Amino acid sequence: MMIETNNLIKEYQVGSQSVKALNGINLSVEKGEFISIMGPSGSGKTTLMNIIGCLDTPTDGIYNLNNNPVNKLSDNDLARIRNKEIGFVFQSFHLLARNSALSNVMLPLKYAGCKESEAMERSNEALEKVGLSDRKNHSPSELSGGQQQRVAIARALVNNPSILFADEPTGNLDSKTGKDVMNIFKELNRNGQTIILITHEDSVAEQSNRIITIMDGLIKSDNRN
Repeated sequence: MMIETNNLIKEYQVGSQSVKALNGINLSVEKGEFISIMGPSGSGKTTLMNIIGCLDTPTDGIYNLNNNPVNKLSDNDLARIRNKEIGFVFQSFHLLARNSALSNVMLPLKYAGCKESEAMERSNEALEKVGLSDRKNHSPSELSGGQQQRVAIARALVNNPSILFADEPTGNLDSKTGKDVMNIFKELNRNGQTIILITHEDSVAEQSNRIITIMDGLIKSDNRN
């Protein structure tokens, strides 16, 4: 099992009050799945993504990633796992404005200590996967929103992650461009990439193979398409 959580709980301290964002999540994800996680604002879906994406740690419960216990790891170990095992795509792209598309994609490899020549080769391959080889020397300001999101997807893929997380990846895009981006995710999944997507749009969620709905920090439904 790629992801397995048992009674995952996350509490935040707000002033003198303790607020539970997750109330005991039990979730299993197998390699090669394409999952959408849905839920209203405040439901806990982003908190869940942050924990299984190793951006945050649970207050209680167990989280295993590729059969390795994650919830007791140090910040340094979590950072290493994020860089090696996990790719992130966000709604607002998070590209460096003064860097070319190629330089943006190369960043995770530089952080990992990869040689320049290898980093460039792998980054060119990632841009080719998302159909953007011809724009690799352009800065983000010279790219459309859809092209910027493709660069962000290539950057998330460049380390060959076990899991690709996408948080509202079509949220800043028009419907046609959003459809193009979803086609990229579907093609990546057909080629074996595990994808977990956070969305509030039914039309986006329906393109995945499994839809999990979160409500009040619990899984309300878990359906396969």
